[in-house]
Amino acid sequence: MKPSTVLALRAVGLDADEVERIIRAALVEDLGPDSLDVTSVATIPAGQTATGDLVARQRGVVAGLPVAVAAYELATGDGVRVEPLVDDGATVGPGTVLARVSGQTRALLTAERTVLNLLSRMSGVATHTRLWVDALAGTGARVLDTRKTTPGLRALDKYAVRAGGGTNKRMGLYDVAMIKDNHRLAAGGVAEAFRLVRAAFPTVGVQVEVETVAEALAAVEAGADFLLCDNMAPELLRAVVAAVGGRAELEATGGLTLASAGEYARTGVDYLSVGALTHSSPILDLAFDLISAGEAAG
Repeated sequence: MKPSTVLALRAVGLDADEVERIIRAALVEDLGPDSLDVTSVATIPAGQTATGDLVARQRGVVAGLPVAVAAYELATGDGVRVEPLVDDGATVGPGTVLARVSGQTRALLTAERTVLNLLSRMSGVATHTRLWVDALAGTGARVLDTRKTTPGLRALDKYAVRAGGGTNKRMGLYDVAMIKDNHRLAAGGVAEAFRLVRAAFPTVGVQVEVETVAEALAAVEAGADFLLCDNMAPELLRAVVAAVGGRAELEATGGLTLASAGEYARTGVDYLSVGALTHSSPILDLAFDLISAGEAAG
């Protein structure tokens, strides 16, 4: 990748090496061990150049243009020029040109599906996330993602959530401890589980899943400052909010829908955790359209 592309990825919080790994795996999946696009090789003269547009076919929020640039470069050996025409996070309508791409025709078409797969998926996650952000507007609550991501694509999924205006929770099992019901049972209770985590990993954040007011109070008294209120009805959430009294951040999780988002947010919780942002978002329909093709060079 070009240094400018690496910097663009870093600027949005993506690790260039991880993005490269994802793209190269996708290219191998599409092109096979010989990196061969048999249709383009057979039908397009070597050296022919062309220009095309990445175009939105429906309304949504864009996410992943720096990744698309990286995919073109890795697929073509830097032989394609990409000019983004909108920014990630922008809302676009049908027919909006997201980027203009030029280079050898074979290269453009060889990279097309990998680029569209990544960009469409990420934009779909961002679009879905924006719906939740809009549903929570004015309540003070924020929407969180989860670890319910496609294996191997977590960094891109979570970036797309950010592009849509959402908030990332933990990246994995390594950066935040989350004490759930099975951990409580195995450790002998909330207080003991919290003590064990804090003793083993004193600098790691600790979150505790609770299902009742009593469990919430026990967790706060043990030292927890972040509680996951699992599958609670709004009335119970309001009781937990009142009992905790601001001593911990509170997250509503489990069974949430866009239709009920406002009601849950108005209970006073700080976050709504929504696995569907990354496990059930439809793609945003995007396309690549050639707008000109020239004669083969030489």
